[in-house]
Amino acid sequence: MPYEWITPVADAAAPLAELHLWPYRSLPKKGFVIFVGISAAVIGLPLMAVLGSPVLWGLLPFLVATIAGLWWALQRSYRDGSTLEELRFWPDRMHLVRYNPRGPKQEWEANPFWVRADLLPEGGPVKDYLTLQGAGRTVELGAFLTEEERRVLIGEVRARLKALREQRD
Repeated sequence: MPYEWITPVADAAAPLAELHLWPYRSLPKKGFVIFVGISAAVIGLPLMAVLGSPVLWGLLPFLVATIAGLWWALQRSYRDGSTLEELRFWPDRMHLVRYNPRGPKQEWEANPFWVRADLLPEGGPVKDYLTLQGAGRTVELGAFLTEEERRVLIGEVRARLKALREQRD
């Protein structure tokens, strides 16, 4: 799953629990290089028939632009996939930070005793929309996760919240 629970070091200031979430990457860097290399070879194969001909110079700019466009699109996809969400739990507060690839980081903080975790089956931007409500705001969590991953995650987040509330009582 593209998220993990981290056990923080034993420190008085450290959170009790920490959750990191990130978008799933279906194409690793090695696969990226192989894909672009094979694409360049397949696109360049027809050029063998026109080597030494003026037609080569007419086709070459378009083929190079195709490979450059493919490279740019995949690199942009990697940058967009660098989104990271960090949710930290302390006995008296929760802190969510979302690091956006092309924008400022977003932060939210609330008292976990009053936070409600909801999974909206309908009516959200995605099916099974996972939200946290507290401190007068509603924030999304893991919008890039699949429906199944959000269904599993809501149970884990609710269990952490319940443990914090029981610890406080």
